[in-house]
Amino acid sequence: MSGAGAALLVVVGVVLGALVGGSTGEVLVLVLAGLGLVAATILAFLEVGLSEDRERARERDRRDGPEPASQDPVARRLPRVRGRRRRLR
Repeated sequence: MSGAGAALLVVVGVVLGALVGGSTGEVLVLVLAGLGLVAATILAFLEVGLSEDRERARERDRRDGPEPASQDPVARRLPRVRGRRRRLR
């Protein structure tokens, strides 16, 4: 669902609630408008999370630099440090 879909749910809920009236209209407003508002909130949190993931990936790429051009397995070996475990990226 997109932001437009969430907004559409809110608008449709309000319009149907006004047209139907009574307790059925109130239920329509609560359900449809509530779903639309919840969807909009979820989409906002999703976008924040994705932007943080993209920023972390850019930072990791900047920090790590380019990968070794050689496909030689010796060039790709991790350095051995006595008494410490190997750390994979």
